[in-house]
Amino acid sequence: MNIFIALIEHKSSVDYNVSMQILRYMVYIWDDYERCEEKRVSGISKLKGFKYPPAFPIVYYNGESSWTADKTLKSRVALSDIFRPYIPDYEYHLVNTADHGNEELIKKNDGLSLLMILNKIRNTDEFSSLNLPKDYLDNLSANAPQDVLDVLARVVAVLLRKHHVSEDEVQDFVSQIKERHMSDLFANFKATVNVQEERRIGREQGLGIGEEIKLIKLVCGKISLGQSIEQIATDLLEDEEHIKRISQIASKYAPDYNTDKIYEELYNFDQKQKSECVKA
Repeated sequence: MNIFIALIEHKSSVDYNVSMQILRYMVYIWDDYERCEEKRVSGISKLKGFKYPPAFPIVYYNGESSWTADKTLKSRVALSDIFRPYIPDYEYHLVNTADHGNEELIKKNDGLSLLMILNKIRNTDEFSSLNLPKDYLDNLSANAPQDVLDVLARVVAVLLRKHHVSEDEVQDFVSQIKERHMSDLFANFKATVNVQEERRIGREQGLGIGEEIKLIKLVCGKISLGQSIEQIATDLLEDEEHIKRISQIASKYAPDYNTDKIYEELYNFDQKQKSECVKA
């Protein structure tokens, strides 16, 4: 076998359960691989020579505090020293984006470097100050593998949704990345994000809540189907922490899920957080 699978998880805050989360993803990947191979050759997974592809787990972390979670699974299992031979274990590779400057990453001239640059962005000001060389973007557009472009498209979609860009605009940007038109894309991207920041201010003043209400309805629908926070965030290409907040508030209103009440409580929570940050 000459393939391996890079399993990439993004975190903006320390998550002590990420090792268990990644284990679930590994099992999903191997289960899907087995099903595909069984469709190709019935009974192949029962043969002695059948092998599953190796999964390389990577956690990209762009939080402000130090990463303090253990990188192994055994730390999440009680009596792990005694039952070590019976506990499935692995270690994920941590990439702290704060350890790599943008100039250093640009010199790598590959899709993963751009992914790391984008994952370092925490707010509109940081994005507006981002200055990526045209030849760097042109090279990525021409030479990045399609699967890398797909990952970049997903990351960009998450960034845009964080800034409340409409779904039509998000899909337009995603299409441009996948079609290898990144050079002019980022200039328009920055302009769009700045416009969305103005819209965000307007929304906080009560001038429009449509996009957030729509997201809340989608999340509530998926919660009612029993989907996990991680799965919902992945399906909707949304920030996991934001989905978690919506889910926690929505649980108070189950099973009817009053979206107006959920939005009101979510809005009040965001305002409280901002107020506490200002006081700090």
